[in-house]
Amino acid sequence: MKVITIKQPFASLIAEGLKRYEFRTWKTKYRGDILIHAGKSVDKKAMDKFKHLGLDYPTGCIIAKATISDCIYIDDVMKRKLNEENSLVYSGVVKDSNWIGYGFFLENVEKIKPIYVNGKLSLWDYPYENN
Repeated sequence: MKVITIKQPFASLIAEGLKRYEFRTWKTKYRGDILIHAGKSVDKKAMDKFKHLGLDYPTGCIIAKATISDCIYIDDVMKRKLNEENSLVYSGVVKDSNWIGYGFFLENVEKIKPIYVNGKLSLWDYPYENN
């Protein structure tokens, strides 16, 4: 199954259903199930911003399963929509006028028991069996 590695706290925000888009500077044609891997690195500034949520922020493990159903170019119109949807979660992309990239739209998010494994760049494969 395809996997995407995401820094914390963003991986946990996805696993909890609070973040529906994962942002990248590159687009993907892939549509389908994907595992969410919480990378070993963390965004310390963002961790402070979301600590009030009281979530767990494990690192170095797969923590959720989701479906990529679309890949959307993030233009000014989309930035406004994201700001309206959740200005706190999407503020990094919304407030950066120079940021250019894509949002992978994630649906059917489901937390899973952590699977500790090293992450990789881009989309990568992991032999996942749904237990």
